[in-house]
Amino acid sequence: MLKKGKYNYIWIGAVILVFGIIFVPRIVARLQNDDVVDINRMNTDPEDAPLSYIYLNGEKRKVPEFALLNQDSLLITDQDYLGKVYVAEFFFTTCPSICPIMNRNLVELQQEFKDYENFGVASFTINPEYDTPSVLKEYAEAYGITDMDWHLLTGDSDAIYALANSGFNIFAAEMPDVPGGFEHSGLFALIDQQGYIRSRKDSFGNPIIYYRGAISLDQEVNAQGETEQISLLKEDIEKLLKENTSGK
Repeated sequence: MLKKGKYNYIWIGAVILVFGIIFVPRIVARLQNDDVVDINRMNTDPEDAPLSYIYLNGEKRKVPEFALLNQDSLLITDQDYLGKVYVAEFFFTTCPSICPIMNRNLVELQQEFKDYENFGVASFTINPEYDTPSVLKEYAEAYGITDMDWHLLTGDSDAIYALANSGFNIFAAEMPDVPGGFEHSGLFALIDQQGYIRSRKDSFGNPIIYYRGAISLDQEVNAQGETEQISLLKEDIEKLLKENTSGK
């Protein structure tokens, strides 16, 4: 007679055999068709997934108040951007590295959305002592900045750095030892018509928060292996513009 323990081994072996016959082929088929990957990843298709709000301490993160002069010496505040979808950046006109790429990308967006009255750009200089309205005016003309709602903004240095580092959480600082004398991240923020920072989510369901502004469309991947995100930003701007039109 077989002992009870041996019966247990026989039953366990039978269960394993049945599982292998029924389920293993199905698992292999799903892997071959990428079904497992699709099910476990967040869909980031802008046609299907709404843009995320950014939360801080349980509240939607909104652009803080600001009042600065633009390239035409006009006072521009955060209230002037209400009702518009806009991109915000921090730059300086004498930047020898990433700013030219950033602003060429923004000119690309300007051309893409030139027929939309409710699209704009806010470019905050992190070198306001040099970047006066007249300097910003020359810079705008050199880059072909023609959108009436693209304001190159200058003013109090402390206010601008607080806006960058505390308001947007986009790093900017004076650093005499680096080329150009200033360090900044090269990120773009996308703001909706109510003044809230918005973004798409990554494959894990987390908001990306900001978009890489210092990688050109034709470059696709930089030396650090980071992919360009201007094409994603275009899609998300269009989504917010449609959201505004539909009254959502």
